[in-house]
Amino acid sequence: MSIAPAEATQRVTYCRICEPMCGLIATVSDGRLVSLRPDQDHPLSRGRACPKGIAFTDIQNDPDRVLEPLRKRADGTFDKVSWDVALADIAARLGAVITAHGGQSVGQYFGNPAAFGYATSLWPGVFMARIGSRHLYSAGSQDINSRFVASKLLYGAASQLPFPDLPRTHFLLMLGANPLVSHGSALRAPRIKDDLADIVRRGGRVVVIDPRRTETARLYEHLPITPDSDAWLLLSMLHVIFDEDLHDTNAIAAQASGAAGLRALCAGFPPEVAAPRTGIDADAIRGLARDFAAAPSASAYGRTGACLGRHGTLVSFLLDALTLVTGNLDRPGGTLMSHPVIPLEAMGERLGSFSYDTMRSRVGDLPDVNGTFPAAVMADEISTPGPGQMRALFIIAGNPVLSVPNSAALESALRQLDLFVAFDLYVNETNRHADYILPGTTMLERDDLPIAFAACSPTLFAQSTEAVLQPYGQARQEWQVYAEIARRMGLSLFATGPLERLNRGLAWLERRGVLRVTPQAMMGLLLRAGPYGDRFGLRRSGLNLRKLRAHPHGVVLADHAPTGVLGDVVRLPGGKVCLDPAEIVADVKRLDGHADRDPAFPLLLIGIREMRSQNSWMHNSPTLMKGDRQHRARINPADAAAAGITGERVRIVSAQGAIETGVLITDEVVVGTIAVPQGWGHRGGGWQLANAVPGANVNELTSNRPEDLERLAGMSVLNGVPVRLEPAG
Repeated sequence: MSIAPAEATQRVTYCRICEPMCGLIATVSDGRLVSLRPDQDHPLSRGRACPKGIAFTDIQNDPDRVLEPLRKRADGTFDKVSWDVALADIAARLGAVITAHGGQSVGQYFGNPAAFGYATSLWPGVFMARIGSRHLYSAGSQDINSRFVASKLLYGAASQLPFPDLPRTHFLLMLGANPLVSHGSALRAPRIKDDLADIVRRGGRVVVIDPRRTETARLYEHLPITPDSDAWLLLSMLHVIFDEDLHDTNAIAAQASGAAGLRALCAGFPPEVAAPRTGIDADAIRGLARDFAAAPSASAYGRTGACLGRHGTLVSFLLDALTLVTGNLDRPGGTLMSHPVIPLEAMGERLGSFSYDTMRSRVGDLPDVNGTFPAAVMADEISTPGPGQMRALFIIAGNPVLSVPNSAALESALRQLDLFVAFDLYVNETNRHADYILPGTTMLERDDLPIAFAACSPTLFAQSTEAVLQPYGQARQEWQVYAEIARRMGLSLFATGPLERLNRGLAWLERRGVLRVTPQAMMGLLLRAGPYGDRFGLRRSGLNLRKLRAHPHGVVLADHAPTGVLGDVVRLPGGKVCLDPAEIVADVKRLDGHADRDPAFPLLLIGIREMRSQNSWMHNSPTLMKGDRQHRARINPADAAAAGITGERVRIVSAQGAIETGVLITDEVVVGTIAVPQGWGHRGGGWQLANAVPGANVNELTSNRPEDLERLAGMSVLNGVPVRLEPAG
């Protein structure tokens, strides 16, 4: 007798690959994902989702997924083991490391996906604080930490990520951002293509500053710029605005301190000085400054391209300074302050979790950013003997061998660890060296609430999602695994640490049976206590988890994010934005120190974000890899001819190393610039399709020496890297 197949069900959820968090509908049958499609009823994305979100079906059902705990054998291969065996050994070995060397010898690295799941980082962070770990790292030092530091210096609040009010602005200036591909980094705007078109439609302007004619630049006004010269441009624009009295004196007086100091900093950067540095004509710089200041409303926005040069913190700082002095900060149509529905960041600010330069790295004497150190020093922290040497490492959803500078050094260092544990969906270039690879859940196998970048939304919005699938195989959520390791080690996560007072309250409630202490329970409490919560029944119209779940497509709380809130978010003495912090003054003085170029490396390298890539982890999707997917460097015809590049391959050489990759000769990059996609270079590991089209790891061209990192945030310098071209051998 045949058994009829189970009827497929439709389940509402949202994507957690990147900031827009577009609404999705999952079709599920017999406990398996059949397909994903855009949610037509999602109030923000309204039936739109990018190829990566739809192709996540490939990831969910990938036969190469790790679905059982894996333990390294002596010959380097892996055996499947039970969770009990894996956790017992991990707890015992971790305990031995802590006994011998202290908790400060244990490290943790978070990859990018951890930013899009509230529980993914919460319990692991509490665990590391409980054992006294000092070796905390994240993908942020290859992405956004310079933005956090700029916010700390400007507002006293690193968690503040100001964003453009796209629906109301008349002038959007973008540096190092390509939102038609990124869909809005550090900005929640699921229909950003429409938002940009609407700016022009209502008579406004979108100006893209980028060394490459990106997908966004092709549709709007494009000013090509020399890589890593954004600081000169912004200082010059500010010079014009002050020099020609185009600044908004009332806004400056009401919102800021240090305007005279900022004006003095800009005095030495007239357009005639900036022009040869930036490659932008002096008259064009002057006109851009005048037009920005004269617009009815304006916002300056920068992202990874602006964050990854030698002065990334300075550039992020100057973007906000430009917006403020023209009267466009915290006003409709300008740049708005991030405004969370769930005040997790506000709690973190009060508890000191969003710190800056409160600690220094053992290697390189670099400042912490939000309690983490630059991932570029991980290799040396493992290999350099002495007190505090890293001897155990946990990696969650990360592949730093493909994302940090000088990946060969990190790969070598990983083999020296006493214990290396990774949580992931795949065996990748990093965790193939681990002692254990533990199967993590996908975004569809866990509940979630938007945090972090959800606060950077022009429309105030809240949404909750339940898991739409039971975890495949033996996959477990990371927080559950950390809780179990702590239990086996005899540790109470709620005893000490930065959340001690909150933990004591939660533990008291748990002992009395009011709630079980879980990340979801903690988030539910924060939601209810937050600005839109029900205050535990005192505000009948407020939100709680039950009400959110009754609206699976999400709830619009206000058509526009609030303005006039600057005084509530600035955490500096006097409650005003600081326009002349000592760190910024010192960094401006360092600008001329980068003037000399080695003639052996006449070109400058920048990175590329690709529509069908998500860092290093989606190259195993047949949907995203179909067609002629290859890793190709974009090279201007003049530079290719000068280097004798006539074939389909090229060798790119820097002072650090060399790679070979494919070539696309195109005038989309300016002369003197080459652009290479990041996240490639697959070799080994368990993802077969990715290994079959490996590409090259561009970070083999970059340096992890502390003196070569960005000074203020310890950012990896991945843009403006001097290189030369050679024909492939």
